[in-house]
Amino acid sequence: MKLSSYWLDTSEPFRHAATAPLYGRCDVAVVGGGLTGCSAALALARKGARVVLLEAETIGHAASGRNGGMCNNGFAQDYATLSARLGKERANVLYRAFDAGVDCVERLVVEEGIDCGFARTGKIKLAARPEHYDKLARTQELLAANVDPDTEMVGRDRLHEEIGSRRYHGGLIYRKSAGLHVGRFVRGLAEAAARRGVAIHEHAPMTGLRPATGGHEIDTPRGRLLAKQVLLASGISQVGPLGWIRRRIVPVGAFLIVTEPLPKETLDRLLPRRRMAVDTKNLVNYFRATPDDRLLFGGRARFAVSSPTSDAKSGAILQAALHDVFPELRDTRVDYCWGGMVDMTRDRLPRAGERNGVYYSMGYSGHGTQMSTLMGTIMAEAMDGRAELNPWKDFAWPAIPGHFGPPWFLPLVGAYYRLKDKLA
Repeated sequence: MKLSSYWLDTSEPFRHAATAPLYGRCDVAVVGGGLTGCSAALALARKGARVVLLEAETIGHAASGRNGGMCNNGFAQDYATLSARLGKERANVLYRAFDAGVDCVERLVVEEGIDCGFARTGKIKLAARPEHYDKLARTQELLAANVDPDTEMVGRDRLHEEIGSRRYHGGLIYRKSAGLHVGRFVRGLAEAAARRGVAIHEHAPMTGLRPATGGHEIDTPRGRLLAKQVLLASGISQVGPLGWIRRRIVPVGAFLIVTEPLPKETLDRLLPRRRMAVDTKNLVNYFRATPDDRLLFGGRARFAVSSPTSDAKSGAILQAALHDVFPELRDTRVDYCWGGMVDMTRDRLPRAGERNGVYYSMGYSGHGTQMSTLMGTIMAEAMDGRAELNPWKDFAWPAIPGHFGPPWFLPLVGAYYRLKDKLA
């Protein structure tokens, strides 16, 4: 079993990183080489800007290359709850932004010829308890009436058409959702940006950022850069002068395992429609088939940071959960196990905007593949004077009380949600 991301291990490394020292001027410096940064750099270069992208590690190293490869529409939150809090009109605008995110990914895949197995197979949200099914049914009724008629409930009597497991009590189908090989996608975006002249520097963390005549001065171990504009697409990065952001984002571990390749007839039983699948538990599990017929299974196995030891412990928990959902896979080998850190906001909604002349977009809270890609393209427009396109521009972003450094409270949060799953 490899303690590494299946997506990064099975995609070609980015091969066009700049090797020259960093110096001089550019129109825009993009900090972060994940989906937000790469899509923003590509969009800015298409507009004729001179762009430099700075990545502390390698392209796709963090959350963009360590997720479930799901490109799903819909909120992390319950639609009815969010509508009650924000108002139906605003909730619908945000819901449609996630739809637009899936469309944006598909468009870039086609326009740039990125071979990443993008397929709109849909998503199913599975009721872990009978009462969860009733709540999903109420949500689907509201969705169909207000913003997403391409949804449908599947009762337990028909659930065998969707999943070969008796663990669940029905589900809600979102037909606009898709899956893809996210490692090939993020690296494909970087290749497309490089083809358009973006200078992409790997192993070049931003260590200093300050206002300067004509823009902003950026320090890196490889040199100093003067940029007219700066976009922070840095997620939960612990490097550099990002203290204001770190007080507003909680880095939460997400852990995943991937099995050995399975016979097609096995996958046809387990996931006959190849949907992206997620359940309704607080400590959520999610799973899908990969493009090469493996089963990926992930979730919040433990509220802990990612490390080799932590990933292995989480992998054992996930393997037990996998066997609970699909008992016939008890003797199936697990080939990959890894973890990554999700940039979680307090309300699980993204944040994007401008502060002190510096632009930012992050906080996707585990629903980032589509929204991060979309927000990269939108922030390219916002930096060109079209801030009204940003769906998150009016959201306040207060600091999280008591959060000044490492998230000491994560074990308490994990214990609370484990208790809720047992009692709910």
